[in-house]
Parts: sequence; structure tokens; C-alpha cells
Amino acid sequence: MRPACRKPWHPFKPGWPSGFERCPPDMTMNTVSRRRWCVALAASTVASLAGAQNVARTWPGGRRLPALNAPDMSGKAWSLEALRGRPVLINFWATWCAPCKEEMPTLQTLADLEGDGLVVLAVNVREPLPRVARYVQQAGLTFTVLPDPRGDITRAWGMTVFPTTVLVDTQGRPQRVVSGAVDWTGAQAQQWVAALRRS
Repeated sequence: MRPACRKPWHPFKPGWPSGFERCPPDMTMNTVSRRRWCVALAASTVASLAGAQNVARTWPGGRRLPALNAPDMSGKAWSLEALRGRPVLINFWATWCAPCKEEMPTLQTLADLEGDGLVVLAVNVREPLPRVARYVQQAGLTFTVLPDPRGDITRAWGMTVFPTTVLVDTQGRPQRVVSGAVDWTGAQAQQWVAALRRS
């Protein structure tokens, strides 16, 4: 059974393992039912990240980049404006989203390889902090995770498909939006990241 979403599903084959998870922040489905639905869908389909689909596009013309000001898991304040001069990768994700978790190891590898050369900010979409902290520890994530328990950041950025990643160049300009799971160690992703430094 599909989750009770108030908005239509994404046209690009949503759901695992296509690379998309469509669960808007205002969905009426409770957490237990949503989790069971995602697990059942994942169990019924065999796929890998290599076969996942993603859609890369440019940031909508004429639309300003929303502000991003939020504390991380430890309470440290982060501001996108303060990161001007450094390339930034902003990933919107959730623990109930199978494609999100599928790409996380490669995102961690990218963060390790790039070090200070790339700022990785992972915005968790509307989940309790203890659940997020537990997943971060279990997955061994060391990049910055920004909890968005009320979904304010997610709504401001217009995100309804997860995972979705926004790549911002050193001038603070959004260069690319990628919806769906990505192998962040792959050649295509490496080209996207390298392009942020040339902008």
C-alpha cells in the first residue's frame, strides 16, 4: 500500500530502488506504518546503488537560494552564508528512506577524500533527534548532520523527493540539484564536485 501522501508522487519512478523516496513532511501516515511500508517495498525488490536512477538538473532560474541556518547534532551553529568561498554539498535525507541510506557510505567516502576541500551538510528530514543520533553512530557518519525536526528547512528549500542533493559553488551559487541515490565515489559525481571549484 502506498503511503498516504497529500501530494502526487514524483513522476520519475518513485520508491526504492529507483533512487527516489516520495514522503512529504506533511504526510498523514504514522511512523510505524511508514517504516513497514518502506521495509516491505525494499524487501520485494532486488537492486543496487549502481542500478539506481537519479535526475540531475540546474537550479531553477530566477529562484534565490534559501538561507540555511541551523545547529548540528552537537549544537554548533552552521550558516550557508558563512561558508562562502568553499564548495558545499547539501543532502536532504531520512533514516526511513532506503535510497538515502543506500548512498550514505559513498557520501561518507567522498567527505573523507575531500576533507576540508568540500563541506558536506546532511539535512535530516523531520525525525526525532535520538533516532538520527543512533543512525549516525551506527553508520559511522563523520560529516555534519543538521536535524530538521519540524521540516522548516526542507519546506523552505522545496524538497519533497528524498534523497535530494544541492551542490553550491564557492561563490554561494547553486550549480546542480540531484534527486535520487548517487554513487558519490563515481566519475559523474566527481565531475560535479570538481565543477564547483571552477565556478
